[in-house]
Amino acid sequence: MLLTEFLKEGISVLERLYPTSEARSIVLMLCEAKIGTKSYTHIVEPEYKISKDQLVSLEGDMERLAKGEPIQYVIGKAEFCGFTFNVNRSVLIPRPETELLCREAIKIGSRIQRMRVAYGKAAEPVRVLDLCTGSGNIAWTLALSIPGAKVVGVDISDEALEVACSQDFADVIDGKDLFAPQFVKADVLESSQDFDYGRFDLILSNPPYIMNSEKHQLRQNVLDYEPGIALFVDDDRPLAFYKAIGAWSKRFLTEEGKGLTEINEVLGKETLDLFKEEGFASAELMQDFYDKDRFIIYSK
Repeated sequence: MLLTEFLKEGISVLERLYPTSEARSIVLMLCEAKIGTKSYTHIVEPEYKISKDQLVSLEGDMERLAKGEPIQYVIGKAEFCGFTFNVNRSVLIPRPETELLCREAIKIGSRIQRMRVAYGKAAEPVRVLDLCTGSGNIAWTLALSIPGAKVVGVDISDEALEVACSQDFADVIDGKDLFAPQFVKADVLESSQDFDYGRFDLILSNPPYIMNSEKHQLRQNVLDYEPGIALFVDDDRPLAFYKAIGAWSKRFLTEEGKGLTEINEVLGKETLDLFKEEGFASAELMQDFYDKDRFIIYSK
């Protein structure tokens, strides 16, 4: 089958679920991941043929996509902050909004790192704690972006921790002052547990924050495929994770450190008030691409 024919048929199938432009992007992503073509191959090589073996594999993938399974799970990869992460149904697919959290944290962490360089080899590394680490996308991004940083990622899910540990950035780390994160199993909601990993200059988190009553607002492919444990909270305790994050931060955030956490846009004021009530001297809202309240930055 010609690549152009496969693309046309695939887009037609997925148009039942997605807008045409998104359907096209998904089929192109599939072909690039599975047979190595580019988004322009069908244009510059209109006679490009897909082999029989490749077609069998692609057709199986299209069956999964036609049922609504996200392309990232089908190809096992997701792009985030310029890095490619392994993903499966045990972890959330990294979102573009969370990149804003990482960019801000990298700016803060890099500033701390530059200030400490003046102290030479004895300078303390920037230490980062990532609560509810999931695929490890936040933990790894900080570890790969701040020279010398020591990063610890925490999650309650064995399956998520397995994915986080599976990320392979040896080629990025090789020969540089970069270190792989350490991943630890712990329940973030149990904020008083023993945790002997020292104190941290940055505490980051993208915890579950979508209320069960908001499920109807989500696409079916999110509801059917992404792990509910990483998405949803009870309506009667929507800020439980933020209460716990505040407690972790009071215990482990350095006096000069910063905390950054992603939040539910409809609970921006309530979440901000919680951090202020927990005694943090500074707490402010930060907006996302769409000017929605999406993050809180706080410090002691």
